[in-house]
Amino acid sequence: MKLYNYWRSSASWRVRFALAYKGIPYEYESVSLVADGGQQHGDAYRAMNPMQQVPTLEWVEGSETMRLGQSLAIIEYLDGAFPGARLLPESPYVRAKVRQLAEIVNAGIQPLQNLEVLRFVRDELKGDTGAWARHFVGRGMRALEAEALHTASTFMVGDAVTLADCCLAPQLYACRRFGVDIGDCPTLLRVEANLQALDAYRSSHPDAQPGAQP
Repeated sequence: MKLYNYWRSSASWRVRFALAYKGIPYEYESVSLVADGGQQHGDAYRAMNPMQQVPTLEWVEGSETMRLGQSLAIIEYLDGAFPGARLLPESPYVRAKVRQLAEIVNAGIQPLQNLEVLRFVRDELKGDTGAWARHFVGRGMRALEAEALHTASTFMVGDAVTLADCCLAPQLYACRRFGVDIGDCPTLLRVEANLQALDAYRSSHPDAQPGAQP
């Protein structure tokens, strides 16, 4: 199993976290989002992932090469295909709450801080990318904090790690990158502290990946 990813990509970290937490071995394949104008735009990678985004998971079943893009789809596949800790709970309502929290990050926050979006804001709209990120990311984080008040205990939903936690850790890292004030998110920070104690968090962290830069 091979994961095409970038060390600082939020979506890539989500999948690395899930792989580590479930104890699934994989081969790390780096796709730099900045070198050579962005290796994700090269012909070979675009053929695998037409969205030209990371991550992409690749594996072989029999004689057929299988691929999946989009981090949440990848994690759902891993959760169903491999035994061990479950990242998506069995209860329909609890599972839906986990998805809701994950989608606040995946659909409501992360796309607005995406590198391609920020480049467009800077180069085409001549806008302030920092102000853009702080506004939209901050707005989303406040919504995530409000929702987590009703579900969080040790982790985002109760006392077991879920898909929502896979999304939270990278998003808080991104908030610090973009200078987003998260001081008014005590629930999220408390959960993050619990996640930081996990081996899966430490091994999947951007700073622990090949090609990581200070």
